[in-house]
Amino acid sequence: MIATRFTERFKVPHPVMLAPMGNVSGGHLAAAVSNAGGLGLIGGGYGDAAWLEQAFDDAGDTPVGVGFITWSVLRRMDLVDLVLAHRPSALMVSFGDGEPIVAAAKEAGVPTIWQIQRLAQARQAHAAGVDVIVVQGQEAGGHGGDRGLTSLLPAVRDVTGPEQIILAAGGIADGRGLAAALMLGADGVMLGTRFLASSEAQGSVTAKERLVATGGDQTLRTRVFDVVRDLDWPASFTGRAIANTLTEQWHDDLDGLNRDKAAQCARYQASAEDDFSTRVLFAGEALDLIDTIEPAADIVHDVVRHASTLLRDGPRRLL
Repeated sequence: MIATRFTERFKVPHPVMLAPMGNVSGGHLAAAVSNAGGLGLIGGGYGDAAWLEQAFDDAGDTPVGVGFITWSVLRRMDLVDLVLAHRPSALMVSFGDGEPIVAAAKEAGVPTIWQIQRLAQARQAHAAGVDVIVVQGQEAGGHGGDRGLTSLLPAVRDVTGPEQIILAAGGIADGRGLAAALMLGADGVMLGTRFLASSEAQGSVTAKERLVATGGDQTLRTRVFDVVRDLDWPASFTGRAIANTLTEQWHDDLDGLNRDKAAQCARYQASAEDDFSTRVLFAGEALDLIDTIEPAADIVHDVVRHASTLLRDGPRRLL
């Protein structure tokens, strides 16, 4: 066990949280992470009431939280009310001004988590009184910013003070990442891509096998997939995904892509769901560290066991 302010606040044995990945972090995966001693979060994504209800049903009696894409769910605050009625373990916001959602969760007595990519966002989240700030580095899969984790994380610790609970995210897939994050000032880690390659994650075997077969060098941060999926993501957030024929053609020509948007959206929609030469497969730079598809519980335990060994044996590295 590694005891931190995070484990104490949420009464869990391990400082590991599941990233609320849309259409990936369903109730089965969230429950598996929570049952293994971490904190599992359901991925609320762009918001679908029926999907959320099914995810809670799949989680059963296991305590789980929920994470939302902020700018999207602000248009559907009824979904926030739906989730809060389930008394989740936590409500997480990311990508936008989360203060209205944080206020609603606080009023309901639900712990709050805010993922940030910049120092100004960290200051806003801290001022809003969130329980946890997740510091996301640009190494992360999916949407994010352009700051690297190893410099942003200690800076957030400095500006938010010693009592703020902080988790690290981005490029972390094993115990080395957890141990390093603790040394940089975090109280734990949030893992996304590593849990995407888990038995319980929603998604096809084809997608998971592609993750295992691909390396971090084959990922890039791009806006191509937002354009071809006709999603109005704020321009400051790009999505890290595995490069494919679409990014090869359009990543350096977004103006041309937007001029041909209708045809490219149709091309994307016409492709098969597992045709990742066209379809998006979000993944982080940690792909280099992932070579197996495992049960979520094994991932949690392996990460913590590895980090514990490194931290215990650390003094032996000193002269």
